[in-house]
Amino acid sequence: MKKVLLTLTSLLAVTVLTYAQDISKNAIGLRLGDSDGFGAEISYQRAIMDNNRLEFDFGWRDGKHYDGVKLIGLYQWIWNIDGGFNWYAGAGAGFGAYKNEYRYNHPVYGYVKEEHSDSFVILSGDVGIEYTFDFPLLLSLDVRPELGFGDDLYDNDDLDFDIGLGVRYQF
Repeated sequence: MKKVLLTLTSLLAVTVLTYAQDISKNAIGLRLGDSDGFGAEISYQRAIMDNNRLEFDFGWRDGKHYDGVKLIGLYQWIWNIDGGFNWYAGAGAGFGAYKNEYRYNHPVYGYVKEEHSDSFVILSGDVGIEYTFDFPLLLSLDVRPELGFGDDLYDNDDLDFDIGLGVRYQF
């Protein structure tokens, strides 16, 4: 009885894991999130197998006292939930750079302007859910933990959790 139950369980697991997903070959759009102020990212996804894809996100932030860029690459596995609903998980890495300008009125020196810039490496993961419509639109919601490594002791040697909403055109 144990052997029959183990065989049936194994067969069911293989069937679920090998179920071919209907993911688009390409998707491009925006991922709107917030990880240390980087905000919006241009996002591109490329399917490489039936249930795997690569995702590349390029984010930037431009402000009065802050400029930054970030590039992330992820390898993702996709599993179907029901119909157009999928969930996915992935891992990857990236690179970022930023520049801050600090301006203040020093009591002795008067008006002072300081600049600080740094670059850093990011290790990243990704877990999310997505819905594919009957027309070429893909909506997703994901959580991306990012661990930064750099020379700066103030901003990027920490763990950040980036929550993002993705809107992509599929082709």
